[in-house]
Amino acid sequence: MHLQIRGLEAGIPGKPILAGLDLDVRSGEIHALMGPNGSGKSTLANVLMGNPSYLPTGGQVLLDGEDVLAMSPSERALRGLFLAFQYPVEIPGVTVGKFLKRAIELRQQSSGSRGMNVSAYVKELREAMDFMEMDQGFINRYLNQGFSGGEKKRMEVLQMLMLKPSIAIMDETDSGLDIDALRIVARGVNRLRGPGFGALIITHYRRILEQIVPDFVHVMYKGRIAVSGGRELVETLETKGYDWIRERYGIEEEAHESALAGA
Repeated sequence: MHLQIRGLEAGIPGKPILAGLDLDVRSGEIHALMGPNGSGKSTLANVLMGNPSYLPTGGQVLLDGEDVLAMSPSERALRGLFLAFQYPVEIPGVTVGKFLKRAIELRQQSSGSRGMNVSAYVKELREAMDFMEMDQGFINRYLNQGFSGGEKKRMEVLQMLMLKPSIAIMDETDSGLDIDALRIVARGVNRLRGPGFGALIITHYRRILEQIVPDFVHVMYKGRIAVSGGRELVETLETKGYDWIRERYGIEEEAHESALAGA
């Protein structure tokens, strides 16, 4: 599957945030997206999954040639997009087991697959929970209700293991995790890694990228991808921070804006 973002412009009412962003993510690839606060990383995640608070105003988002921006959030999920939330929400009254069962049933129906084998589903869920070092009792708990921050993030990856998305957008899934929880979350993502799975990992920190090694690294600045590269770019950011991005691309942008003003 191929996610193509071309010239994407978006924001919230009265505040443009994304300013002509271009990015390609394919199944089989792991991309890391970094950048200073306020550069638009989480806005991109929200626009891609159809959060109505964020309004696209220009450009295109295509998934295997289909217009993502014309799809409802549920249609995007059924087509294989997945968002791991920075702050997963609680859903009282819906157990983990029933939530995942229904989500998988909908995916199967959309692809024309035959009905679910419930015994196989329960077996796979229990095995995935063991892999994520989660107590089996979570199956009958309401989704994320009373979960710690680390448990919520493990639950996001458990959903990925069960739903097997084609492309996952992980919005700062590593934030607030201790070393052990980060190791478990990374192990879950690495288990999915392969030809049928791609990911866009939005992060501020190098530590998750030491455990989920990206194929490509991108740095956002003022709503655009300022620079892209390989994993060596993470080392550069660790050494120099974002000042060199601001100096290089801020100066160019100011010069461009001045030229436009004088035209």
